[in-house]
Amino acid sequence: MTIPIPKLLLNQRNEILQEWLHQQLSAPNLRTDLISEAELRADSERFLNVFSGAVKSGNVSDILSPEYKPVLEMLGDFSRSRGLQGFSPSETATFVFSFKQPLFSALRKSGQQDPAELVENMWVADLLLDKLGLYTTEVYQRSREDVIRRQQEEMLELSTPVVQLWEGILALPLIGTLDSTRTSVVMETLLQSIVDTRSELAIIDITGVPTVDTLVAQHLLKTVAAARLMGADCIISGIRPQIAQTMVHLQIDLSTVTTKATMAEALRFALNRNSGASPSILKAPFAKE
Repeated sequence: MTIPIPKLLLNQRNEILQEWLHQQLSAPNLRTDLISEAELRADSERFLNVFSGAVKSGNVSDILSPEYKPVLEMLGDFSRSRGLQGFSPSETATFVFSFKQPLFSALRKSGQQDPAELVENMWVADLLLDKLGLYTTEVYQRSREDVIRRQQEEMLELSTPVVQLWEGILALPLIGTLDSTRTSVVMETLLQSIVDTRSELAIIDITGVPTVDTLVAQHLLKTVAAARLMGADCIISGIRPQIAQTMVHLQIDLSTVTTKATMAEALRFALNRNSGASPSILKAPFAKE
């Protein structure tokens, strides 16, 4: 049996394209706020061109074959772009699925007399477009996951700012829950700042950490140990009464680490240890007149 799809796309290309565009532009869920008619026409023409080139080989089933590489590349770019524009996965895949109706219409008008052959050709075309539509969904999902992962990494970096309070003194205020991933970012950021500023003291403030359990304490101790290997001592501030009781209850040993109740007390302690601090600096702003 000869599949007429390549011949149809060659002889009725304009009719198929116009019907497809009309169908897309008249759809009630058309996102005119996200895409213009000119952009939709350009995307449709590009897909029709690469799709026609692929089926010309006679392969209308295996989209992983070399002849379908331009089609997959086009749909990959298309899906990633639609994802960034704000289209949903179903709206993105509908671009391919909506091509079925004009293609089926062309098959019915092709003059075939054998109903069985017509059904077989429509079934082959349906399976092919289903595969391409699902491919757009997969690429869309991967691209969205990449965006979310990058955003999470950026949020981790923003949530672990290292501030140089004084020459040789750094501060790392922590907000939120500490887990293994975030601890790695905290450690890397702090160690790099120690190297860049040649600081010898670092204040790790956990005032914004809601709870401190054994795992969080272990993460803090690892960060302190890593800083010591870089030649810097750490002071942990923000030890609230509830956290202190929890640490005692969990038998968490922080005896080798300097701890303070507040950032202000930690900074005063750090300035006292800093040989370059002057008496006036040590007094203000903590001392009362």
